[in-house]
Amino acid sequence: MKAVLCEELGLADKLVIKDVADPAPAPGHVVVDVKAAGLNFPDTLIIQGKYQHRPEMPFTPGGEGAGVVSAIGEGVSHLKEGDKVIFMCQTGAFAEKVMVPAITAIPMPDGLSFEMAAGITLTYGTSYHALKQRAQLQAGETVLVLGAAGGVGIATVELAKAMGAKVIAAASTDEKLEFCKASGADELINYSTEDLRSRIKEITEDKGVDVIYDPVGGDYTETAFRSMAPNGRHLVIGFAAGDIPKVPLNLCLLKQASLVGVFWGAWARANPSDQIQNMTEILGMVASGKVRASVNDVFQLEEVEKAYACLTERRAKGKVILTP
Repeated sequence: MKAVLCEELGLADKLVIKDVADPAPAPGHVVVDVKAAGLNFPDTLIIQGKYQHRPEMPFTPGGEGAGVVSAIGEGVSHLKEGDKVIFMCQTGAFAEKVMVPAITAIPMPDGLSFEMAAGITLTYGTSYHALKQRAQLQAGETVLVLGAAGGVGIATVELAKAMGAKVIAAASTDEKLEFCKASGADELINYSTEDLRSRIKEITEDKGVDVIYDPVGGDYTETAFRSMAPNGRHLVIGFAAGDIPKVPLNLCLLKQASLVGVFWGAWARANPSDQIQNMTEILGMVASGKVRASVNDVFQLEEVEKAYACLTERRAKGKVILTP
C-alpha cells in the first residue's frame, strides 16, 4: 500500500510517499481501507516534533478518517468486513490502509460522504466537548468564535448555533466571513479591518460575550478576554497564530471570568463512553441537518504538501481532507 511517511522532522516538504507493507489486525483492532482522512493543526506540529505525542520515526501522520473495514482482529464482534466506519487514531491515517483500535471505529451513517465523515471526529469532537463539557454552554448565551472559518472554528459555529447560542464569527477576510454566515453565524467581525473589542462591545450592547472559543492565540486572546461578560468562559483550544499568549491573571478576577483549557484527545481517551455519547449526538445533528460538516478543500494523497500548506497558510474554509 502507499503511505505518507515522516522520515525526518520538519515541514511538509520533507514528507515522502512510499510503498509499505499492508497492516495486519492485532487483537481488538480492525484494518480500514481509507477512503478519506482529515488533516488537522496537530498534524502540522507532530511532523516537526512539536506535539505532545512524539511517535517513533518513520511514521505516517494523520489522526482521523473514514473508510471500509477490510480485516477484523481477534475479539472484535461489533464490526464486520465491509462496514463503513469513521475512525480516529494518533497516527497512520494518511495511507491506503490503517489499523485502528476497534473501539475508536464508529459505524458511518447513511447519506454521509467519506469526505464529510473523515472530518467529523477531531474538529467536531473537540468543539462539542469544549462547548458541552468545558463551557457548559446554555441556550441563549453568546459565543465568540476566533478563527471561525477554519476546521474547528466552523464546527463551533455550527454546533453552538445548534445548541441555541447566538454566534459571533471572527475571521481575517470577508470571504471567510461569508462562509461563516452561510454556516449559521449571527454576527461577523473582520479582525483584519475592524477593531475586535469595539465590535464585540457594539454587537453585545456592552454586555460582553459568555463564551470565547479560541484556537488562534496570539494578539487576539487578551483583547477577546477583556470583552467577556461576568461568569464568562474563555476556551483555550490552540495557538494557530504561533504565539502562546500571556494573559494577566488579574483580568480573571476583574472580569469574574475563567480561562478553561480544552485537551479533547486526553479527555476522549480517559472517557471513552462519554466520547461515544458525544459522537452519537454529533452524528444525530448531522443527520437532522443542524450540522453540515463542511468540506471545501480536498487533496489527493500525492498532494499532501499542498494540503498542509492550505492549512498552515490559513486558507482553508472548513475541513482539509486527503483522499488516497
